[in-house]
Amino acid sequence: MASPRTASPTRWIQLLLGLVIMMAISSPQYVWTLFVKPFQAATGAALPTVQITFSVLIVLQTLFSPAQGWLVDSFGPKTLVAVGAALTGLGWILSAHVEDVFMLFLTYGFFCGVGTGIVYVGVVGLMARWFPDRRGFAIGIVAAGYGMGAMLTTFPISSMLASSGAPMTLIVFGVILGAVGVLAALGLREPRPGETPTPVVKRAHGEDVAPANMLKTPIFWLMFAMMAMMSTGGLMVTSNFANFAHDFGVADVLVLGLAALPFALTVDRLLNGFTRPFFGWLSDRIGRENTMGLAFGLEAAAILLLLLFSRNAPGFVVLSGLVFFGWGEIFSLFPSTLADTFGSRYATTNYGFLYIAQGVGSILGGPVAAAMRVATGSWTPVFGVAVAMDIATAMLALFALKQMRAAYLGAHRSLASARLASAASR
Repeated sequence: MASPRTASPTRWIQLLLGLVIMMAISSPQYVWTLFVKPFQAATGAALPTVQITFSVLIVLQTLFSPAQGWLVDSFGPKTLVAVGAALTGLGWILSAHVEDVFMLFLTYGFFCGVGTGIVYVGVVGLMARWFPDRRGFAIGIVAAGYGMGAMLTTFPISSMLASSGAPMTLIVFGVILGAVGVLAALGLREPRPGETPTPVVKRAHGEDVAPANMLKTPIFWLMFAMMAMMSTGGLMVTSNFANFAHDFGVADVLVLGLAALPFALTVDRLLNGFTRPFFGWLSDRIGRENTMGLAFGLEAAAILLLLLFSRNAPGFVVLSGLVFFGWGEIFSLFPSTLADTFGSRYATTNYGFLYIAQGVGSILGGPVAAAMRVATGSWTPVFGVAVAMDIATAMLALFALKQMRAAYLGAHRSLASARLASAASR
């Protein structure tokens, strides 16, 4: 058994398995755009109708995450994460045979949405338990796997689509990705006593708090509002990225021999993945709230500069990457802060409730930005609102969340000390 301040090397194997699983289930979200036209042809549905499938996937992935987290906490990560990976692969396999849009909603939307949601909250919650001392870094690594995993499949899928068609591509990659996810999930397990280290950082950690009690605390709802604001503000820009690239006239301008839009999208995906372990690692050292203030302020500055240099193609590529670098870290900072505050035992279910904030942002970000663009005839108000949300959230992290968490954790330390004193006097 490991000593109280050491850790079993098994946790690094668990981290690797979690990374592999997250990479395996990322394709349904990140390569969806490659299948839109084939699904239109197969179902005979219009583009807006087919795109509802993607909304179904995101809603089921995020808004039902508390139930998915509860299942993982109740039945264990190995079984449930394996089921989630299998459902994700099955969604692709079954969608290869759809002939109407409702079956597309059920297969690709429902199965992939539920499956990826179970895997995402399950893996994040498990890493929070295995790495109490490096929670930000570990969660950032697996979150990066989800953000960047589709980079390995985009070109093979695109190539097979061109050579073999959508049905065969969906079946082959559904089997491959589902099998990889299931096999990796079978190696997951909860840490045993003594396998995780006692954190030696100055930052305090809270006692285990069940979801019902967590939902009664102002700290949780402040974090929920902050994550929803960051998600909404970030998605107002990122979800309309191609639209304003064309409106600004830079989409097809060559930068280093490449068209600015696909070049920027490639850079953005890399930085959107890299930011998660980077800022997670940084937060392990300088504190969660301090890192939030830095990262959210960086995104506000990047969005403002992107607007100012919007018609400069090289600037567009560089600054869009900076925007994604300042946004993607919410998927490591918020779950780490939540587990620091409310403990590890219920980390999966607790994060499921917080992850709903991403669903709120997904619903509001794109439509609100598009409506503002139509109403005003300009992207400037959209960028302005996003900047304002970033600055507001950075200020809340530094001047509200930091103080509230310090008071909350201080009260819990005093209570724990009183319990120890009472037990010693008996």
